[in-house]
Amino acid sequence: MLPSSHMDALPEHEKAARKRAINNWCGKLRRHVATVGQTLPVGALIAVVADNDVSDSEIEQFVADFQQRFDIAGAEAAGGPEPRIIDAGRPLRVLTLGSGDNTPIVLIHGFGSDLGSWLFNQEALGADRMVHSLDLPGHGESDKDVGDGSVQELSSAVVAVLDSLDVSRAHLVGHSLGGAIAAQLAVQVPARVASITLIAPAGLGPEIAGRFIDGFIQETRPRKIRAVLEMLVANPNLITVDMVEDVLRFKRLDGAEVALRQIAGTNFPGGTQANHLVDDLAQSAVPILAIVGEEDEIIPSRHVDALPERAEIIRLTRAGHLPHMECSAEVNEAIQIFVGAAPG
Repeated sequence: MLPSSHMDALPEHEKAARKRAINNWCGKLRRHVATVGQTLPVGALIAVVADNDVSDSEIEQFVADFQQRFDIAGAEAAGGPEPRIIDAGRPLRVLTLGSGDNTPIVLIHGFGSDLGSWLFNQEALGADRMVHSLDLPGHGESDKDVGDGSVQELSSAVVAVLDSLDVSRAHLVGHSLGGAIAAQLAVQVPARVASITLIAPAGLGPEIAGRFIDGFIQETRPRKIRAVLEMLVANPNLITVDMVEDVLRFKRLDGAEVALRQIAGTNFPGGTQANHLVDDLAQSAVPILAIVGEEDEIIPSRHVDALPERAEIIRLTRAGHLPHMECSAEVNEAIQIFVGAAPG
């Protein structure tokens, strides 16, 4: 359910509607139109989310009609923000969307991912504020030097990005390993953290699917890596050929595999989690929202039960380890409500 403390001011009928939206409906990503990392004109079609009773032919017709109507030339002329490399003590890639004077949001991806993982979230969250996403060291187009690869090392890189962007205080949204980084920053530099949203977070319990970590690093054949990636989602059909190719392309970059091995060896040695942040978070006053998929095969969703009592928890019944992609509308709405109510 939605955090009750954030819903108290809403009319009763809207409270009920929002609860139903979060708890009982989770549309499925039925068709990828854009690929991760692809630059598109503003307003272009990224993907189609629909219920099971919508036929494949209806989806194909919708895509065809949209593309026919879409003014590509006009959209391209309008332009739009693109990722850029900034100097944050090392070259790191950042994408900034949105506008407004509200406290900004910073999106921190998980192990083996990049800023493209926020494809279905960043623009929506930027409706009333600036939203920054970044490629962590060792990932995407950022520098591949990860030092010891620890959460502390990666957290320092995020602080350096905040400094470079002149962001004094932000709401942090972290997925998986990015959740552990967000939690670490809430403990390490609480004055700079307005709130943390932890999506399928690492750092709260000992278990993690070691075969996923090992397979992600070791597998080089499309069929093998696809089987590994299917562990991420409740519906394996969401893993497309493009996603598989993107992962393999990244792993071929100079320094990428070495960086991944260093990060995995430091944070997930022997198929366990080395970071245990629950006790430290209990001593922090930073507001916490946790969002988990109950079909998560990578990190048990029950780990969020160890969070302090003040933490607000949303469980999505038909999502796995990528709820922000599998149920993006619900996740976006929950984050917007949460950061809107949290102190700036």
